[in-house]
Amino acid sequence: MAVDTARDGTGGGSGAREESVPLQKSAPSGAPSGAHSTSCTCGDCPHGAREGHRHAREDFRRRRDELAAGKGLPAALAHSPGASRQWVSDELTRSARTVAERAREEGAMRLESLWRQTVIAIWAAVGVLLIGQLLTALSAGWTAGRTASLIAAVIAAGVVSLAAYLHRARGGALAPLIGEDNRLSTSRTVAAAWVLLAVYTVLVLALELAGRSGKSERRALIEGLELSRGAGLLTVLALSCAVAVFVRRTVSVRVQHQRLQKVRADRPRAGDLLTDDAGRGSFCDVQYVLISGVAVVFAGVRLARQPDQLPDLPWSLALLVVVSAATYLTGKYAEGGRPVVLSVVRAREVGDLHAPIRTGDDIEIRGAGFVPPGAGEPDRLSRMVVRVGAVHVPVPLIPSGNGFSNPADATLTVPVPVEVEPGRVEIQVVTAAGVETNRYPIDVAD
Repeated sequence: MAVDTARDGTGGGSGAREESVPLQKSAPSGAPSGAHSTSCTCGDCPHGAREGHRHAREDFRRRRDELAAGKGLPAALAHSPGASRQWVSDELTRSARTVAERAREEGAMRLESLWRQTVIAIWAAVGVLLIGQLLTALSAGWTAGRTASLIAAVIAAGVVSLAAYLHRARGGALAPLIGEDNRLSTSRTVAAAWVLLAVYTVLVLALELAGRSGKSERRALIEGLELSRGAGLLTVLALSCAVAVFVRRTVSVRVQHQRLQKVRADRPRAGDLLTDDAGRGSFCDVQYVLISGVAVVFAGVRLARQPDQLPDLPWSLALLVVVSAATYLTGKYAEGGRPVVLSVVRAREVGDLHAPIRTGDDIEIRGAGFVPPGAGEPDRLSRMVVRVGAVHVPVPLIPSGNGFSNPADATLTVPVPVEVEPGRVEIQVVTAAGVETNRYPIDVAD
């Protein structure tokens, strides 16, 4: 079990830094071998991974605030603003990488433990169905349809639980709903809801058909599967599945052609269904989930009232789902965009003289889309690079208040390295998502 016993520190004038060293912490007295205490901060248990991530974030914030206030800077660098800024950026980058490592450990542990939560939720839903059937049977009596619905729920829950166990390392039952960016996919979740409803409905009808002995009863059940009764449900089911496939293909193609920036998340969250990659509420996602959820509930109620046929989804409700899906698709296609450099100017401090750009000067790159959605964490910000001619310059992290003044989504400040030859050179930004901007030429004076 590992705990961090050393925090980021600085030597007086040498700039020395102590690294966090993982130490083996013995188990409490009387505890079995390999047990984890409540103060554990290792990455081998969910509690330890969570606490380790929290401690790493607190250490980073404290370190950032100290450096923003000018504390802890080596005396040897005090005379050089450029050197001190680069030293601060390197210190924050090291600390940010520790936070990112802890976040990945926590995400992996949460993902592995998620399958148990999904299995519990599934069987809890079966229990709620059983209680509901018992309560409604007090007045209406027990029917074959109630028996079929309970058996179908148990079978479906058992199959989903088995799948969750087999995919327990990737999120259990939620594994098919997690996209390539490690976020819950809204389109896949909506499609999965309709697929589960359709499978459960057909399973209920099959069990009822197996339990009926009269020819007229079996004929009535077969008629309940006719296209005229389930056309609305089948239309919505086909549409939601097509939307899920089309969205995946669209996002993949746009990322490959650098028209969309995607940054991988540390772990999937329930809020991913209603928000964009930056965690902001998305109108397109919210309306799609809400309207589809209401339609699924309506179809489920119709099935409960008439378990001997496919849920008769009204065409007006089906058309509402179609409009919602079209809005969602349009929003997905319109989001994002390639980052662009609009202008590059010499960064001038108050009181400086006007002068052309020379090596060693700071330049301010103005544009849009430099920080992709979901890339606001310090570890992601530290991955940004600016090409100045043939030289790659890491964008320095400049702490300010509760965040960073550099880099920002619309402006970047970097020094012109001395390795750049005077003359015309091109500036190009590479974001944390690996997307390159357009090339912008500038003149470097001798």
